[in-house]
Amino acid sequence: MQLSESAVTTMLPVVDMQRARAFYEGKLGLKPDEAQANGTTVYRLAGATVALFPRDTATKAEHTALSFEVKDIASAIRELEQAGVKFADYDMPGLKTEGHVCVMGSEKAAWFHDTEGNCLCLHEDLH
Repeated sequence: MQLSESAVTTMLPVVDMQRARAFYEGKLGLKPDEAQANGTTVYRLAGATVALFPRDTATKAEHTALSFEVKDIASAIRELEQAGVKFADYDMPGLKTEGHVCVMGSEKAAWFHDTEGNCLCLHEDLH
């Protein structure tokens, strides 16, 4: 078995599927690929799959659950803000944002939350 050659799906739990789909489709612009019988909604992105699955109770990761690589983070932030996405700002040791962006070594990153409280990220590679 070669897991290094396997496609990967990020599974995100949601309590309110209608609200979550409105966010992922309406604000982030993802297009649903399929809805499964168990209520899961699948999105296929360039080289990745994201699946929203229904949960009765809220669960959220304390860390970044999903990160989108973008070519121009400033432009992506502007576009998402116009769609109503609210970005987080941080000012703590080792993590400070300016204009919602933190430069971390060879990348820039900016964070926001989905309707279920999951932490999502945009990142731009500076190479």
